[in-house]
Amino acid sequence: MARYLLRRLAFLVVSLALASVVLFVLLRLLPGDPANALTSVGASPEQIAAARHSIGSDRPLPEQFTHWLGQLAHGDLGTSFVSSLPVGPEVTSRLDVTVPLTLAAFVLAVLIAVPAGFVAAYKRRTWYGALLSAVSQLGIAIPVFWLGMILIAVFALNAGWLPAGGFPPDGWSEPAEAIRSLVLPVVTIALVMSASLIRYVRSATLDVLGSDYLRTARALGSSFGRAMWRHGLRNSSVPVISVLAIELASTLLGAVVVESVYALPGLGSMLATGIAQHDYPVVQAVLFVSTLAVLLIGFAADLVQRVVDPRLRGRLSGGTR
Repeated sequence: MARYLLRRLAFLVVSLALASVVLFVLLRLLPGDPANALTSVGASPEQIAAARHSIGSDRPLPEQFTHWLGQLAHGDLGTSFVSSLPVGPEVTSRLDVTVPLTLAAFVLAVLIAVPAGFVAAYKRRTWYGALLSAVSQLGIAIPVFWLGMILIAVFALNAGWLPAGGFPPDGWSEPAEAIRSLVLPVVTIALVMSASLIRYVRSATLDVLGSDYLRTARALGSSFGRAMWRHGLRNSSVPVISVLAIELASTLLGAVVVESVYALPGLGSMLATGIAQHDYPVVQAVLFVSTLAVLLIGFAADLVQRVVDPRLRGRLSGGTR
């Protein structure tokens, strides 16, 4: 197990390093000059050259990349071209919105999808089982921004129960208002995410219901509930864990849409602003932190799968001899 952890950690570090190179190069290939964001319209060539020199964009790319890696090695995400403020504290403050939003939506989606997916599989020949499957198919086709606008119109503009957008200026120092401002965004993400999760849970449950080991357990006298708990749950959870990790990572990366709809000051809106202003340090910092989070989610999902399924641990020990 120790060797496996070392290999996975090494893979994570290498993946992060490669992602950093790709990220740095692709940003420099985008059209536009970050110096334009620092100068007024009609600036002279000398003023633009001075702006490039002040932010270091006139240096050779290898030198810029080496400087950025040196900053990352010291935990420094750089300084914004536009505001001239450190990017790290700004990313931390934005995470106070994005992380609770993502985790709350993920937990709610799982609480909806797991029982609904099981019922859709176990009662697939009933009208409500078919209805659950149809609703999940419909939910996948609904764009998240469209659902967000519908929820705003119903629960914020018409009913007035919840705010239509924004976040308290004092953040989580006003916990009640902060929670109220995240209710609609969380529900928006959770409904869309649960629609796709229901399909995966239903498919995994159908595989278990038709398995030989479940029929054998029932033939040996186990009740359906006991057989599912002891044998079916563990086997069906392995593929679902992978899907859950993918959905969690996708939600984190796709927060920009929901944060834009609800005007939330999270990582997504920070990324959108950075791209519009060609603020390379901001964009690099947000994408670097997001990439690290995705890799850590995949790493954690892999470990959980090996804890849940002894067969994977057997393959692991066999591969390290």
